[in-house]
Amino acid sequence: MGSSGRWIVCTLCVCFAALQNDALRVTVSEASLEVIQGDVVVLPCSFFTSSPLSRLSVIWTLAPSSSPERPIQVIVYDHGQVIEAPSFIGRVGFTGIPWSADIALNDTRALDAGTYRCMVNNPPETADAGIGELQLSVLAPPSLPVCQWDGDIDTGGSVTLSCSVVEGVPRPEIRWDKVNPGEIALPINMEGDLSGSVQIVNVSSETSGLYRCSANNLLGTENCYVNLSVRAPPDKSSGLLQAVLITVSMSSVLVALLALVLWLHRTGQDGRGRREVEEEEEECYNEIRYTPSLMKRSFV
Repeated sequence: MGSSGRWIVCTLCVCFAALQNDALRVTVSEASLEVIQGDVVVLPCSFFTSSPLSRLSVIWTLAPSSSPERPIQVIVYDHGQVIEAPSFIGRVGFTGIPWSADIALNDTRALDAGTYRCMVNNPPETADAGIGELQLSVLAPPSLPVCQWDGDIDTGGSVTLSCSVVEGVPRPEIRWDKVNPGEIALPINMEGDLSGSVQIVNVSSETSGLYRCSANNLLGTENCYVNLSVRAPPDKSSGLLQAVLITVSMSSVLVALLALVLWLHRTGQDGRGRREVEEEEEECYNEIRYTPSLMKRSFV
C-alpha cells in the first residue's frame, strides 16, 4: 500500500474514533412548556447513539421552582428496568423507551413546576452522560381568597381591609371593590405577590356596605366578601330623654312604696283600736253578768 493509501486509512480511523467518542447526543425540542394543572404533558428528550442499547440508562430529575437547590429524581430507566420516584408513582412513564427518552406526566400539580433534566448514558460511547434541559410551568386558577377587616368601625375611625390567596399561576391580580350600595373600585396596596389591602380612614355611615375582593388570572376568578357596618355616635337628646324616663320611673316607685307603708301603718292602728274596744266591751259585759248574783246574795 502506498503512502497515500496509508494516509487515507489513518484518516478514516481517526474520524471513526472521534465519531465513536462523540456519538451520544441528547436534544430537547422544547426549552419550556406550559400545562394546566390536572392535565397531561409530554416532556420530550431524544438521543442519538451508535452503540447497542443493552447498557442504556436514562435519568429524569426535577429542580422544583419552590426549592431549586434540592433536585429530586422523577423516573429512571436502567438496563431494561423502570423505576418511578415515590411522589410520581402512577403519574409518570416513558413513551418510547429505549428508542426515545420522552416521558408523559399526568395529573399535573403545582409542585411539578420547575426545571427538568434528561440525562442519557450508553456505554462505552462516552464516560459523561448527555444532558437535555427544559422548564415546565403548571398553570392554576386562583385559590379561594381569604378576606378580613381590622380597625375601629366607630364613626371617625380607620379600617383596613385585607385579602390573600394561597396559589394561582400566573400570579393572580387582586382587586378590591365596594359593591353595595353602588360599585366603586378602591386603591389597593400589594403586600407580596398574593395579598393586598385597602385602608379607609375617617369612616362614616357612607362607608358602610358590602366589599368584594377578587383574585383573577387567565384561568378564572375567585371572590370573597366583607360586610362593613360603621357605628354611629350615640344621640345626646335620646340619652337625656332616657335619663328623664328613668328618674320618673324611680320617683313613681318611691311614691308607691311610701303609700304602701302609710297604708300598712294605718291598717295596724285600726286593728289595735278595734281590739281595745272589744276588750272594754267584754269587761263591761262581765260586770253586768255578775252584778245580779251579788245583789241576790245581799238580800238573803
